[in-house]
Amino acid sequence: MTSFLIILIVITSLVAFVQLVRVWELSAAIRGTDTSEITDKDNNVQGILMFGSVIALLGAFILMTVKYWKYLLPKAASIHGVQTDNLMIVTMAIIIFVFFITQPVLFYFAYKYRGNIKNKATFYPHNNKLEIIWTVIPSIVLTVLIVYGLATWGKIVNIDTSNAIVIEVYGKQFQWHVRYSGEDNKLGDANVRFIEGSNVVGTDIRDQNSWDDIIVSELHLPVNKEILFKFRSQDVLHSAYMPHFRLQMNSVPGMITQFAFTPTITTQQMQEETNNPQFEYVLLCNKICGSSHWNMQLPIVVESEEDYEKWLGEQKTFQNL
Repeated sequence: MTSFLIILIVITSLVAFVQLVRVWELSAAIRGTDTSEITDKDNNVQGILMFGSVIALLGAFILMTVKYWKYLLPKAASIHGVQTDNLMIVTMAIIIFVFFITQPVLFYFAYKYRGNIKNKATFYPHNNKLEIIWTVIPSIVLTVLIVYGLATWGKIVNIDTSNAIVIEVYGKQFQWHVRYSGEDNKLGDANVRFIEGSNVVGTDIRDQNSWDDIIVSELHLPVNKEILFKFRSQDVLHSAYMPHFRLQMNSVPGMITQFAFTPTITTQQMQEETNNPQFEYVLLCNKICGSSHWNMQLPIVVESEEDYEKWLGEQKTFQNL
């Protein structure tokens, strides 16, 4: 109700402002004043407003940064997440640095060179030095960022996964299922045509590699162990998003995508780190996949290897379902 009243007040204020402007225009016409004529007074007012705008813009940026900083994600809970965050920090630092230089200059020029009937504009068509500066410097900065980004991405995706624990994440409207590869660490074949009853991911019972697979609707991970996720989708395009691990990969119908990473902080450690005993890692869908997309999420538990093995041993294999 409060939000509705605020919106109503804002709309009413805008309507009132428009009507006041209209009244001013009509009164100017009665006085015989040409409202389309731009005077030095108008230019001075607009110049001052432009100069004040940049102060408000920078002040609002600083205020929002300070106020909403606490809502940012906690530190990355994976090895590659630290590299991703470092890339993000460097990129944002450069963007903010340029922002705080270019915007004040832009608005100051609008103020300094505001219209004046005594001034005469100078046509300045070409300057090699300026063009070289504003072309070469951004090119060098962007090249460095691109090379740094490609190098970081290469480190993230080009890793040895021969000893990784293989886990499948299966998405469908509007739910996630998880299939562990069992003792042989090999996922059995699966096909959407085999989905029936407790076989919610379409595992092929004819494939012996599937007999020890474990199908659950919860996700447990051992800390400091490399995980190789295999992603599939039953119906539409989903996107498996684990923000605290800086991990996202599309789940595409008819194909298998994958991503490998190593979690480094247990759920309990992160609860202590954030001073939030209710903290949970979470798997979300980051593609608008339908009416209940917002509710497509799954808690993730990162625990010690001992606790993980204990939990995994309590689950039924596909053969015993």
